[in-house]
Amino acid sequence: MPFVDVPGARLYYKHEGREDAPALVLLNSIGTDMDLWDPALPALRERFALIRIDTRGHGASVAEAGEFTMPMLADDVLAVADALGIAQFALAGVSLGGMIGMELALRHPGRLTGLALVCTSATMDSAAWQQRIGTIRAKGMAGIADLAMGRFLSDDFVAAHPEVYATIRRQLLTMDAEAYIGCGAAIRDMDLAGRIADITCPTLVVTGSRDTSTPYEGHGDHLVAAIPRAVHAPIDAAHLAPLEAPDALAGQIINFLSRLNS
Repeated sequence: MPFVDVPGARLYYKHEGREDAPALVLLNSIGTDMDLWDPALPALRERFALIRIDTRGHGASVAEAGEFTMPMLADDVLAVADALGIAQFALAGVSLGGMIGMELALRHPGRLTGLALVCTSATMDSAAWQQRIGTIRAKGMAGIADLAMGRFLSDDFVAAHPEVYATIRRQLLTMDAEAYIGCGAAIRDMDLAGRIADITCPTLVVTGSRDTSTPYEGHGDHLVAAIPRAVHAPIDAAHLAPLEAPDALAGQIINFLSRLNS
């Protein structure tokens, strides 16, 4: 199986799609894995050489217990790209994945050809994340499951697709609590807000009209205003947009990146 060993972790990835196409890295949110992108893959595989990575401690990636940092998670992405011999790539990340993408764009600007920030933010409530970490330490993943699931998917989508809701909830409940805490600490401690004006790569900001976790107001609007020449694309979705609106999301990513590669 395709793994890359890095300090404190073993990262699982999948390399798929067209070999002769531009590379696109896909990153998941906290509490999910690379399967988050499954509904959007048919459209994306036709256009890109895809690299999906399970974030440290998520899915089939394993990690030592401890608090992670955004630079650490960004270096994980580079480790996989380097193992594959990919010098430059575009990146699309949901929530935590978008935060990792911003850190990567700031630390290694020459590596990214384009950045798609999906339902994410550079400004999160540190106290709220510290409280969430404390709840997990006291009660396990069950302690935050209702909170997280209430923000992941809209009520209408859950009513129409209860099997998707059940799958994501089961995945959340059974994941490594220490890994969730590690990534939660990275979100709690991130210092992106005052730095993202230095992002130089073309950037697409995708916000979900039903996203109560990182809505346009207070989150997406800050990204659009602060990142030079960022483009905004609203879609009808809650926080996990690749599940709720895969065609719309894939279409926005394809249109954005195709213009860069034309």
